[in-house]
Amino acid sequence: MNRLTAVVSLLLVAVFVLAACAPAPAPEPTPMPEPTAIPEPTPEPAPEVLDIVDTAVADGRFTTLVAAVQAAELVDTLKGEGPFTVFAPTDDAFAALPEGTLESLLLPENKQTLTDILLYHVVAGKVMAADVVGLDSATTALGADVNIKVDMGNVYINDAQVIITDIETSNGIIHVIDTVILPPTEEAVEAPGNIVEIAVADERFSTLVAAVVAADLAETLSGEGPFTVFAPTNDAFAALPAGTLDSLLLPENKQALTNILLYHVVSGNVLAADVVGLDSATTALGQDFTISIRDGKVFLNDTIEVIITDIEAANGVIHVIDAVLLPAN
Repeated sequence: MNRLTAVVSLLLVAVFVLAACAPAPAPEPTPMPEPTAIPEPTPEPAPEVLDIVDTAVADGRFTTLVAAVQAAELVDTLKGEGPFTVFAPTDDAFAALPEGTLESLLLPENKQTLTDILLYHVVAGKVMAADVVGLDSATTALGADVNIKVDMGNVYINDAQVIITDIETSNGIIHVIDTVILPPTEEAVEAPGNIVEIAVADERFSTLVAAVVAADLAETLSGEGPFTVFAPTNDAFAALPAGTLDSLLLPENKQALTNILLYHVVSGNVLAADVVGLDSATTALGQDFTISIRDGKVFLNDTIEVIITDIEAANGVIHVIDAVLLPAN
């Protein structure tokens, strides 16, 4: 019995030893946390595109231009719908003007001159650099053209070089130039000559010019005036009775010729719109002629028709008539 007990005890010891040496049961796996969703980045709002004026204000290179636009009261215009193309001079460009020029332009009494200069830098429409290089000229908001040329890869507006191109704005485009461009000081069209100069240049009045010279009235009719001249054509003089013109051109008949010519002259600048409202007009001779309208046509002394009106002269106006006016006596 003791032997059996010993065997059982040995077996129990062996079981406990084996149990102690057995590996520990594997722990239950810890569940992985659900992955946290990475938030999408918030897109940056697109920068606001400013209009031409606000773009110039925000750019430190155009403070003088902005001051000039304000002085000329063009801010609202250049903030308008447009589109506009502006050739914008830098502050350095304005500083390069002759001394005192800018200060003078900013004076209230020179506002119109300043406005003209600024409008000479503006072109209607959105003209990109790629379009500019294909042009020879462009008409500005002033109405005067600027010349455009490409030289050695550089673009010039008149004498100003384009140094930066295609600055986008909400109402147009800005190209930066290095010089202030100045509009022409005189219109391309020459001012008209005085009454005598116009008559001399028009072959229809060669007989009238000869008569004016013979009567020594050229200097008078070249004077300040203003004068309104009802000018007979060569055909009108040719319709006088035979020998009349030749007689009038004789020195002894100078006073008679002078009287006839003065009977064609009225003091003042009397345009056609004024003539049709008159019944008569007093001439430089002191005698009147009558004015009447029939079938939309204007007649002097009932029978002499006004066939061309409102030839502008520097010292008055010329109306052309189809016959010679003859004063009383």
